[in-house]
Amino acid sequence: MKKLLPLLFICLIYTSGIIAQSKPTVDLKKLDEYYAKMVKDWDIPSATIGVVKDGKLVFSGSYGSLEQGKEGKPDKNTLYAIASNSKAFTATIIGMLVQEGKLNWDDKVKKHLPYFALYDPWVSNEVTIRDILSHRVGLGTFSGDVIWYKSNLTSEEIIKRVKHLPKKHDFRAGFGYSNVMYITAGEIIKKVTGKSWGQNVQERILNPLGMNRTISSIKKLDEKKNYATPHARENNKNIPVAWVDWEEIGALGGLISSVEDVSKWMIFNLNHGRIGKDSLLIKESRNMIWTPHNNYTVDHTTKNDLNRHFNGYGLGWGLSDYHGRLSVAHTGGFDGMITAVTLIPDENLGVVVLTNGMKSPIRAATYYALDQFMGTSTIDWSSKLLDKANSSSKNDTRISERKEKRVLNTKPSVAPIAITGTYISDIYGKIKISKVKDQLQMEFEHAPDLSATLQHWHYDVWEIKWDKKHAWFNFGTVKFNTDNNLKVKSMDFDVPNDDIFFEELKPYKVAE
Repeated sequence: MKKLLPLLFICLIYTSGIIAQSKPTVDLKKLDEYYAKMVKDWDIPSATIGVVKDGKLVFSGSYGSLEQGKEGKPDKNTLYAIASNSKAFTATIIGMLVQEGKLNWDDKVKKHLPYFALYDPWVSNEVTIRDILSHRVGLGTFSGDVIWYKSNLTSEEIIKRVKHLPKKHDFRAGFGYSNVMYITAGEIIKKVTGKSWGQNVQERILNPLGMNRTISSIKKLDEKKNYATPHARENNKNIPVAWVDWEEIGALGGLISSVEDVSKWMIFNLNHGRIGKDSLLIKESRNMIWTPHNNYTVDHTTKNDLNRHFNGYGLGWGLSDYHGRLSVAHTGGFDGMITAVTLIPDENLGVVVLTNGMKSPIRAATYYALDQFMGTSTIDWSSKLLDKANSSSKNDTRISERKEKRVLNTKPSVAPIAITGTYISDIYGKIKISKVKDQLQMEFEHAPDLSATLQHWHYDVWEIKWDKKHAWFNFGTVKFNTDNNLKVKSMDFDVPNDDIFFEELKPYKVAE
């Protein structure tokens, strides 16, 4: 027996992951150098990156410039729009209201917003708060974003237009990432508390966590100072664009924050909703938010670099596994800024990546940091994912194909004056075409920043020459449709991009 004990002890060491696995010592200087090269290689204007471990911000690195071609440098307090990373804040506020007895996760949305309606009356009556927070109501990914994008509509006005959006999936039978449903969640918060989403997030989360630089309106940027400039990308160049105010639709992505502040948010979540001895989230709320409510397929027949086995969406967080550990994460896309927040609870580890350009290495930066702190891989993520991004960009021929198919020396079937007038989109409102100094101009009733001049492209198709630069799209056309008597009846948009679907507008001309 005495001879067997040492052997038994050795076996225990090698069969226990906790005992056998030694934690890597991370070379922070090497990490910093890697990120500095990554930012140059990706040609991103700037990036700030933070890593929290065991309740502390153990690494922060800042690279590039606040604005392309200018000298200002970012630091850990520099503000970036974190966009859809705000959704986790929305779910957390809902959790707090459930704890207070003001809501239930399975409350019907109509109980709080009687005007709420979707593509089907039965579905409209059945949709719950959990449904809208987990993207399972049946809408397509990003469907309806064209309603709120750069518009001056109120949240209620946006929600009332959602009924015109088409069904993509059966109810609770598919994943359709829906920003308009998070606008709906924000309006429920407002209805129940009598305060805006911004006020709730300030009082319930930002103040208790000491996130003193985080704001929910661009109106406070100059007051806070030290903020990055958003950039669009055209012809492989970064172009500064204006900040866009998302305050009204903040529940889907309205927060503007820094590495320093987001680190406090990550530590709070890794501590399961506790600040010292205070629990802002109880156990039941934490578990509800971090439970997959909507799952999507992982290919189990082939290996993947993340050793991933499941993928789903909780409430405001994406859930998966990273080399056998639970990963709780989200990304955010704002006009000219891309960001990511990732937590590995078992390792008490979190990574935040904030960038101010559209070609962004958020995943490369995240995976590299996770691997260094977890000892899970030696992959050069920056090089690997940069090659993939460049290949994807090269293979995106949507715009070039349209330009190649242009037929020169054609004429429209109707005179430009016949095109002018007011068009109505059921999901949006009025779009006006007018003639000013021999040019056709297009104006969106609720989005002045989307105004454009129309130039003849070919036949009855006109190119949209936007008055301002936009981060998500640049080239686009609109086709004017006529009846058998050549009377203009409607128009169809074609603006190739992955986020704002102008083709959903389907405007028809009305008599004036």
